[in-house]
Amino acid sequence: MAEDGTPSSHFQAPRGTRDVLPEDEADWRFARQTAERVAGLFGYRYIETPMFEDARIWLRGVGEGTEIVEKEMYLFEDRGGEQLALRPDTTAGVCRAYVEHGMASRPQPVRLFYFAQKFRYDRPQAGRYRQHTEFGVEAIGDGDAAVDAEVIDLLATLYDSLGLAGLALHLNSIGDGQCRPQYIESLRAYYAGKLDGICGDCRMRYEKNPLRLLDCKEQPCQPAIAGAPLISERLCEPCAEHFAALRAYLDALGVGYELNPRLVRGLDYYTRTVFEFLPPEEGAQSTVGGGGRYDGLIELLGGTPTPGIGFGTGIERIVLNLKRQEAAVPEVEATQVYVAHTSEAGKASALVLARRLRAAGVSAVVGGGGRSLKSQLRHADTLGVRHVAILGERELAQGEVTLRDMRDGQQRSVPDDAVVASVQAG
Repeated sequence: MAEDGTPSSHFQAPRGTRDVLPEDEADWRFARQTAERVAGLFGYRYIETPMFEDARIWLRGVGEGTEIVEKEMYLFEDRGGEQLALRPDTTAGVCRAYVEHGMASRPQPVRLFYFAQKFRYDRPQAGRYRQHTEFGVEAIGDGDAAVDAEVIDLLATLYDSLGLAGLALHLNSIGDGQCRPQYIESLRAYYAGKLDGICGDCRMRYEKNPLRLLDCKEQPCQPAIAGAPLISERLCEPCAEHFAALRAYLDALGVGYELNPRLVRGLDYYTRTVFEFLPPEEGAQSTVGGGGRYDGLIELLGGTPTPGIGFGTGIERIVLNLKRQEAAVPEVEATQVYVAHTSEAGKASALVLARRLRAAGVSAVVGGGGRSLKSQLRHADTLGVRHVAILGERELAQGEVTLRDMRDGQQRSVPDDAVVASVQAG
């Protein structure tokens, strides 16, 4: 809107979203290709789930007391009266697919990876958008701590492969249905006399989701968090053994970590292992990626009790940190050939030549109509093209192409049927 309240004549991307432009391509391509390669090295296979689904998937799986469900979901009713939601979380949708397609009959664990658009009505900040792209993995069907170590190692390997330095792995266990209820009661008892000194959101968390009290970033709540009882000291024996085994596996792999007894993550479905990778520049608000175990989620979505663990890492956050650290990112390969022409007849021949080049695996663009040859050469130079294939009246009459090397300006005449081989030869 303009200052006087009238509609603006220029549309802009909605608040909390952004356009990925051609100048961002190198970073995005590097992040996506590296993630896919690393996932493949660990034996993970691609899955893609719908961008919107039955809202009950997240109401049940994520939890009605979480901020995602209460404040951040994009809910809508379709024309058939179904309540749907844009995907705020990917894990629940993947688990729905696991149940629906009978993946429990496959060799376990089922190892899956994805790139997914996520939508949360959240306060926009650096690297956090209301629509963002997530790379994630899920390993479903095996509760062994060795699988936890594998998933964490995969994410650490990804960041190492991207050249991101200084990321700190924070690690915790939040117990399970056996030991966590008793801890929640002790946490409630501890906070009972401190409600007047904490933020309004935390007063609501006290009633609906007490574990999230430990995840608050508001300054007035930090003294209470600092003195809160530690769940790591109240784990039942199976959870304590699982956590000890995970730490031993990470030690064997040489994956460094910091124990963070205040780390809980924000979703109800987490059990036992939770982890995050943080950059050195900022605090917990800048988490690059994280995840955890969710051994009860499949059951909540109608399947049989099935363990699972996974992580998500935002591509936007990865790109932000690549730029901050000035990481070495491979440049996007420039177009190899620019086909210039000086007439209508030459334009048709230029289209045919470009098609032949592409069929041979050589990237090619055709000069715009109406431009002079000099203008087309300048255009080719701005695109960083190596060769310009010129089709003028003489070339068309003689069945030749003038091939210009843009590095040194040298030109040579090449028979039309030898252009592809000449370009490939350099």
